[in-house]
Amino acid sequence: MSSYDEIATRIANVILSPESVIGLIHGILSVPLDLGYLAYGYFDTESHYSHETERIRIVRAIDSRILNHDRITDAIQIVFSQFNKYTSENKQNKIYSRTIFSVVGRIATNSVISSKIATAIAQRASFFVAVRGGVMGNILLVGGMTERCIRTSEQLSVDEPEVYNLLRSKDYDLLYFLFEPALKPFIDALSVRRIQGISAFNEILELVEDKVNSYHG
Repeated sequence: MSSYDEIATRIANVILSPESVIGLIHGILSVPLDLGYLAYGYFDTESHYSHETERIRIVRAIDSRILNHDRITDAIQIVFSQFNKYTSENKQNKIYSRTIFSVVGRIATNSVISSKIATAIAQRASFFVAVRGGVMGNILLVGGMTERCIRTSEQLSVDEPEVYNLLRSKDYDLLYFLFEPALKPFIDALSVRRIQGISAFNEILELVEDKVNSYHG
């Protein structure tokens, strides 16, 4: 896991400038990464049965329009809400008071950030659907992406079970791999709270506040 300072820096970056993490989103639908996960899933024979069950769940979720922009936004906001659950209102106000969203308030800030990240995901997904040619190639890449979706969800259940269960209840855990690059520091901070206690979590919040207050962008 990253150091407290690294976690705080990444959280501050997301809060201060959601656009700064869009580059991370662009790496989500990566052809080499998809193929890497596809190969890993092929050789990992022990997980074939359980992953087949998950693939069925993915198909059902897609049929129920889980890739809708509003549902991606909702999934992201669940992560923010869980983070804010352990962050006092006073601390939230201090953190958001120096951001470009301070006028709209701390609650609206989460909505704005969530929407920006969800939009970036939707745009990037559309781009890759357009450039990936060939039916067989698409099948292979979708297979790799499916494997990545499943394994990222599994890792979340280990890293932060509480967030996983909240997302899993709506099948949103299947979306986590899409926004994981941007929201991983929030998950890391929650993992610190679960494993090392609230005082360690508060230490990260203090660092976030310091970084936000010293921002001169």
